[in-house]
Amino acid sequence: MGGVVQVQGGKGTGGQGRVLPRSSAPLFPCIVKRGIRILEALALLALLCALAAPPPILVTLGPQQTVRTTNPKVGVHTRVTDEVEEWKIKKNFEMVREMDASWVVEYFPWEYIENEEGQFDWAHADLVVEHARRQGLQVIARLGFVPRWARPKDSVTSYLDEARYPTFANFVAEFVRHFAGRVQHIVIWNEPNVNFEWGYRGIAPAGYARMLQAVYPRAKASDPSVQILAGALAPTLAPPGTVDAMNDLDYLQQMYDAGAKDYFDALAIHAYGWTAPADEAPSVQRVNFSRAELLREIMVRNGDADKHAFITEGGWNDHPRWTKAVHPAERIAYTLRAYEICRGWDWLAACALWAFRYPFPAQTYLDYFTFVTPEFDPKPIYYEVQKYAAR
Repeated sequence: MGGVVQVQGGKGTGGQGRVLPRSSAPLFPCIVKRGIRILEALALLALLCALAAPPPILVTLGPQQTVRTTNPKVGVHTRVTDEVEEWKIKKNFEMVREMDASWVVEYFPWEYIENEEGQFDWAHADLVVEHARRQGLQVIARLGFVPRWARPKDSVTSYLDEARYPTFANFVAEFVRHFAGRVQHIVIWNEPNVNFEWGYRGIAPAGYARMLQAVYPRAKASDPSVQILAGALAPTLAPPGTVDAMNDLDYLQQMYDAGAKDYFDALAIHAYGWTAPADEAPSVQRVNFSRAELLREIMVRNGDADKHAFITEGGWNDHPRWTKAVHPAERIAYTLRAYEICRGWDWLAACALWAFRYPFPAQTYLDYFTFVTPEFDPKPIYYEVQKYAAR
């Protein structure tokens, strides 16, 4: 009967049947069927989405490229150390080549490669080197960043006991062996004249000289042609006795006094201009780009006139409020002039300024050192360097 269900009477009903609404019939089978249909629809939707999604980006090295530049010393310090996606690594170096720069300095943290003692993971480092080389770029590798297993608990990543110098030397030897014929220039450590970069162990030029003495023979045993770059000193006017930093000129001389001369092939220089023009005369009382000439004079006085130097960091910042920054137009003019000055320094092999691009914003004044944004948008300075190097 439409709308009701006849139910047989039971105890207490006098045997008479009673009528229930049809909606009181068991609903579970209907719910199950409906649920199955929903699941089937969702599965179909997921399949359609998967089919419609773009395929993973296929990244290849591509054909061998050549840098075409009128100034072969032009370079930049890149920072693809923490770049995860391969296409971004490739694009980064493509844009360096398209800016007509020949040299890149890149950071290869020790801990990233030898996270466990004796276990080396070269995957990311290989990506970086191969993509840079395929774009026709020469790579200068900066090594540092002590693994946790090689330093005391809770110490900073720049802390390395002298007892561990042979361990670091072993890593450098493995790095040189792995990249023989591909990476010919290695910077040992970074700004050891700054206490933070020296692990808060107390600034010690003699200690850095002993590091070079441990590293150099091992590197040369792996590849006699490799060039070991020392120094990479922070330009500073710190007076004697300062805890946090040592004057870079004093530090370099004390390196020589401690016997470093025979344990490096070239000097790495950090040449920041701060607020001064590129061609401001060098002075022991000024931090400016031409301070590099004072470091060169120390090399010559110590019998190293035949060695080259490399500027592996340097340049200007155009943050609107940082006290050591300049206006954007000044930054462009000073940068172009610096590259041109370097062309005339016969003792300088390359000038790699800081920094081409960060993989993500620093959210500080540091973002105003870059030539390209994290999103690969070129800044005006990029185009001006490109025009300079192409003319």
